[in-house]
Amino acid sequence: MMEGKGKMSLNAGIERSWEVLMDSNVLEKCIMGCEKLEQIEENKYEAELAMGIAAVKGRYSSTIELAELDKPKHYKLIVKGEGGPGTVEAVGNIDLIAEDETETTLKYTYDAEVGGKVAMIGQRMLGGVAKMIIQDFFKKLKKELENTKQHT
Repeated sequence: MMEGKGKMSLNAGIERSWEVLMDSNVLEKCIMGCEKLEQIEENKYEAELAMGIAAVKGRYSSTIELAELDKPKHYKLIVKGEGGPGTVEAVGNIDLIAEDETETTLKYTYDAEVGGKVAMIGQRMLGGVAKMIIQDFFKKLKKELENTKQHT
């Protein structure tokens, strides 16, 4: 079991931050290695992910689900993936806190479990990979928010 947490400042109000987080086009751009993201039901997507990192390298067929929605403050992101390197199941809790009209703090916690060949790698290395994928997601998200803000 790997777990972690973090937080970051988003240069947008809470409603805007929520909208961007819920946008499937944004999700597709921000999830590392995401080649396809298709909605299969409300708040549930099917995704094809191609990872190019160390032992988690490979293709994964995944489902991504947004649960426990409490707009615009909280949701849970549930990712289940299966591929050549093994299986991945991750749950992230995302909380938005309005600082003022133009600034929102995003806090997240996650835990992930892996099975199959991937599970044979040291937990420390896997933890590092998980952290990198998650930080990459939020970095891209922040960029998306800043880009979309300029267009409105």
